[in-house]
Amino acid sequence: MKKIEVKTLQPGMVFSAPVYIEGNNLLVPAGIAIRKKDIDHLVSWGYSTVSTEGDAVQETQPPPAPPDTPAPPPSLIEEFQEISVPEPDIDAPGLSGAVKKKGPSVLSLVEVQENKGAYRSYISLIQRLDGVFSAIGSGVSVGPRMVDNLTGRLLQAVREERDSIIGFILGGEVAGHVLAKNSVNTAILSALIAMELKLPHPRVMQVVTGALLHDVGMLRLPKEITGKSGGLSEAEVQRMQAHSLYTYKIITKELLYPEDVGIIALQHHERWDGQGYPRRISGADIDMGARIVSVADAFEAMVSEKPYRNSMMGYQAMKNLLSDNSRRFDPDVLKAFIKTMGIYPIGSIILLNNGSIARVTEVHGDAPLRPKIRILIDEFGKMFKQDEGDLIDLLTEKSLFIARALDPREIAKKRE
Repeated sequence: MKKIEVKTLQPGMVFSAPVYIEGNNLLVPAGIAIRKKDIDHLVSWGYSTVSTEGDAVQETQPPPAPPDTPAPPPSLIEEFQEISVPEPDIDAPGLSGAVKKKGPSVLSLVEVQENKGAYRSYISLIQRLDGVFSAIGSGVSVGPRMVDNLTGRLLQAVREERDSIIGFILGGEVAGHVLAKNSVNTAILSALIAMELKLPHPRVMQVVTGALLHDVGMLRLPKEITGKSGGLSEAEVQRMQAHSLYTYKIITKELLYPEDVGIIALQHHERWDGQGYPRRISGADIDMGARIVSVADAFEAMVSEKPYRNSMMGYQAMKNLLSDNSRRFDPDVLKAFIKTMGIYPIGSIILLNNGSIARVTEVHGDAPLRPKIRILIDEFGKMFKQDEGDLIDLLTEKSLFIARALDPREIAKKRE
């Protein structure tokens, strides 16, 4: 690894290999330009050097690719050649290809097109992580650099397309790649919590990496257990709970990540009250990263469709978390999650007091009941296409308020 002084870095610099902080924490992936924000963060965190195995290959950031032709950098494509998967064709009706809309979705095809770059990034993350999981499940050797690149890309997407990326968790239905999709969603939510808690950047990187890999041990369980639609027997429950131990071993022994990352996955099913597994530890003895992933994983599990039940509305999932009363979750972590997501998370479908139906597009951390919304069906019953409905900020529009949350599947049927 070569050391590079932070004071020599310039916005727009691109390196042929990933750039790291303290050896193991990714700053930017190969082929991704360093931004002024990245340099400012390094200075504020007190870092004087970063390290890389590559060389500076570009001193100025190239103009962005047109929105209809985004593609990952060549160096990243090369990194993933051995586990390559097809890029999503989001121009085709129904999102034909590896990723498709599954039944009625909160997001219309037109709405996906308007957030095309963000949606392509989201789908690409899922597909590439699925490729990593397929390799691990097949016994193919996978290096940490592959996951590091995904961590960097995910954080970049969260920073640059925060609201769109959150909205896809509730509204962008994706067929297939179940474990990868759940892991990407959990990592996005974990990143938001870690940032809200103002954790240092290297720690945020560890949390996101741990979240991406938190259930990789499921690959070592038989499909008759992981895909079972009915209840599990006591023996099957014990087998299922062993996945966190399998995950820890994969992360630390096969992927060679440090203990700080492995412990996040090992402890993410521990509970604040000490009634979790595998070691029944409690409170502050649970790793902070594991506490963050625990909240994110619980929310993601509730809003995602499972073999044994339908998905839950974002509002209902948030209500369930709020009723925890310090049993499962660290109250401070839960508070940070609610502040960043709101009571009605982005993508939620809601009914207003005047009879209008809208989708939440942005939340106010200090006013979780007064988000920004986009009208889908107005008070006169007019349905809007192509996101033409009014954008309304309930924080300033005092005459309107949310009456209740609605099941998005019913609204989607009305809009067909």
